[in-house]
Amino acid sequence: MEMRLDRRSFILTTVTALTAALAACGRERPVSVNRRTVSPPSAPGAPGPNTVTIIDFADNGGRIGPVDVAKVVKTDAEWREQLSDLCYTVTRKEGTERPFTGPLNKEHRKGIFRCICCDTAVFSSEAKFESGTGWPSFWQPIAPENVTETTDVSFGMTRTAVSCARCDAHLGHVFPDGPPPTGQRYCMNSAAMTFSRMA
Repeated sequence: MEMRLDRRSFILTTVTALTAALAACGRERPVSVNRRTVSPPSAPGAPGPNTVTIIDFADNGGRIGPVDVAKVVKTDAEWREQLSDLCYTVTRKEGTERPFTGPLNKEHRKGIFRCICCDTAVFSSEAKFESGTGWPSFWQPIAPENVTETTDVSFGMTRTAVSCARCDAHLGHVFPDGPPPTGQRYCMNSAAMTFSRMA
């Protein structure tokens, strides 16, 4: 009888430990960048430490509205596996592509520019303009909630860096020499974005 009780305790302890381990793995599973799963509809509220409120957009440019989504956090190895070398260097290491080399610099079709790391809509073709700098340039983001701006003092300069609000991917920098109506030039890297053409 004593031995049977010990066996039951052992089995119960083992099952409990396995259940906890599987639950932890499930929480750390990478988020898919499929448009249908990245921004599930939810009622906006006070975001927690692991969530952020962004404005979601359909591929046709329609504003879906604010949604609370989980922050996308991955290991360095996971980002390297997901991204090309250039995209990884730009988005995860705050690099800059060479001017006039990015395919989105000359992209003038109607559509939405999305973060290459998590698919969040960051810019619209409606705000894109030809700056002559060699990088895709916009006079405003598609929604201020979808990007974050921080001070960048690298290379002996003080600039304003622009990142994706959901996954912290470095997108580029913003400068106060853009056209009306904002006077801003959001100078972005093609390597940090994908383009969804509107039908």
